Amino acid sequence: MLASLIAAFVSGEAVDMARRAKWTAIAYLLAAVLCLCGLGFLIAALYMTTARRFGGIEAAIGFGIAFLVLAGIVLAVKSIVISVRRKRSRRGIDLATIAGAGAVSALPILLRSKAGIIGPLVALAAYAIYRENRKKTPDDLDKLRK
Repeated sequence: MLASLIAAFVSGEAVDMARRAKWTAIAYLLAAVLCLCGLGFLIAALYMTTARRFGGIEAAIGFGIAFLVLAGIVLAVKSIVISVRRKRSRRGIDLATIAGAGAVSALPILLRSKAGIIGPLVALAAYAIYRENRKKTPDDLDKLRK
């Protein structure tokens, strides 16, 4: 896992991934703002329709109660999700402790032999050389033009 992360950083993929993540975040943020504007107009149209049929005060009271009920539902779902996550995280902590103990116990063996340290470094260098010398695909050429 760590070797692939380092190799991605060395080969320049990390910068490309960060750039794609930034543009994806901007697109989702813009879509969310537009979606909220659309929902606002739909709620306003629904309120106007309800106010015509039942009157302004009655429509305002109905919308107020409906939004309070929705807020209660959101808070109830949030508390249920948090309790489920707490139960799952306890299991995850146990597994992380076991994995950490295994890694710490294997560390002296890896440090004693030079192959334990040199092997991953050679693999990392070989991967970086492979990524640099591989054939360029049309997608790679498009990225270079930008």
